[in-house]
Amino acid sequence: MTPVIRIQREDFDLNAEIAALTAGRSDIGAVVSFAGLCRSEGGALAALELEHYPGMAEAEIARVAQEAAARWPLTGLVAIHRYGLVRPGEQIVLVVATSAHRRAAFEAAEFMMDYLKTRAPFWKREHLADGTIGGWVEAKTGDDEAAERWG
Repeated sequence: MTPVIRIQREDFDLNAEIAALTAGRSDIGAVVSFAGLCRSEGGALAALELEHYPGMAEAEIARVAQEAAARWPLTGLVAIHRYGLVRPGEQIVLVVATSAHRRAAFEAAEFMMDYLKTRAPFWKREHLADGTIGGWVEAKTGDDEAAERWG
């Protein structure tokens, strides 16, 4: 199983990604997906600007995806992260994990999202609805605590 890792400016199609991952497979018993969306933060946010280091970000996410594949018996894994300006309601990130059994797919998807949320080499800056550019978004303590359980 080779994980699919993409960092892209354009949006993604959840259904198309699942269809590509499961096409012609009879060994898959579970598909778990997570799509993260940009929030408006109560109307205060016009967009999030996401930056990354091309090449480095893909390599680091691929390394963690390989760790997920070693921990759980997966039949497939997709991780897509967008960059550029993402507006409220638009998709930012997608993780799809497939396995013969649900527990492995759930845990692998959660492991990948905890990593992407806390340690993936992305930087987010807020563009506010009043036209100003806010600061860089700091990691949340709760996200760090969630990721710690994976060791």
